[in-house]
Amino acid sequence: MIRVVIADDHQLVREGVKKVLSVDPDIVLVGEAADLASTLAVLDTLEVDLLLLDLTLSPVHELDALRTVVERFPGLRVLVLSSHSEERFGIPVLKLGAAGYIPKSLTVDLVLKAIHKVHGGGRYLSESLADILAQEVSSPHPRYAYERLTERELQVTRLLALGHPVKQVAARLDISISSVNTYRSRIFDKLQLRSNAELIRYAIHHRLVS
Repeated sequence: MIRVVIADDHQLVREGVKKVLSVDPDIVLVGEAADLASTLAVLDTLEVDLLLLDLTLSPVHELDALRTVVERFPGLRVLVLSSHSEERFGIPVLKLGAAGYIPKSLTVDLVLKAIHKVHGGGRYLSESLADILAQEVSSPHPRYAYERLTERELQVTRLLALGHPVKQVAARLDISISSVNTYRSRIFDKLQLRSNAELIRYAIHHRLVS
């Protein structure tokens, strides 16, 4: 029996996943959560084989929830379930330790196939994500300038693009104002930008913010 927990902030999504899992007698849903705090509480309490994790649980950056779960529960198999672009997040979630990335548009059969494969110790890659991974491996250079940003720089980029002032960004990330300004300079240099207005346009165009 594969014991699964679903963590998604949308109740309709959780209900849909329940219906999908109910088709397979070898899978049992043992818990669900709507935010990161409750997800951690459930994982602390129950015996879980696999977590279906939606990226939108992170309040600041989409990868924060996954990073926290992987650090707290290093032996847990995690399948990321998301409506975000595979091109943007597929490879980063694998690098952080997820065992697979499932688009919410995936069919019932493929979702169940992914769960069984990951539970068996493998990784699940959709055809499109496998193509993206192959392109990255074969290409010596990043396809987009933002791919050169570190995770912290991406966090700062997203918060600035959402209109948060430097002081607020520092408070949200628990770093100094001078550190934020340093990150901002590096970001502008890497992305060849000159103003916050250009940063906002860039972030929206490349879907770094929603």
